[in-house]
This record gives sequence, C-alpha cells and structure tokens, in this order.
Amino acid sequence: MSSPLDELDPVLNAPKRLAALAMVSSTESVDFAYLRTRLGLNDSDLSKQMASLDDAGYVRVTKSGRGPGATTTYAVTASGRKALVRHRRALQAVLGLQAG
Repeated sequence: MSSPLDELDPVLNAPKRLAALAMVSSTESVDFAYLRTRLGLNDSDLSKQMASLDDAGYVRVTKSGRGPGATTTYAVTASGRKALVRHRRALQAVLGLQAG
C-alpha cells in the first residue's frame, strides 16, 4: 500500500517551484519579470527554478528578442498541469483532507 508521501512530486516539493508552476498554470502564459516580482525572487533564483520545471517537462519556455529587450515567457504543459493536480491531491492527503 502506498503512502500519500509517495505521491508527492519531488520537483514540486520545492516551495518556489510549486508557487511558480501554480502561477503559470493559472494563465495562458506569464513572463519572467512578472514571476520574479510576484514571487519575490532574484533573477538567478527564478531562472534556476524555472529551468528545473522546464527540465521536468512541466513548462514550455519561449524566448523572443535579444539583449535588454528580450522576453522570456512560460506556459504550463499538459504534464505540468497533471503533476500539479497529483501533487495537490497528495498534499491534501498528507494533511488529512479529503482529496477530490
């Protein structure tokens, strides 16, 4: 029998990545500057967190332009959306709430 702890996604156990994916999944796409401001992270930290989400296949990264005017945007993938739902249910189970 598996434990709810076994269902927690190791990529999303990091609070910054969980918060970032939740924000990205709540909209069609979001840009780097918006995430940085809303999450209160510096460029390096946010870049690291988003690279982990990208490596896991949870977000799609789009870059446009070069230099100071460049823009990086993120959109949730189907895998990312499913992972977030599974992780949320596992957290609810760990906290003793009814998942559903």
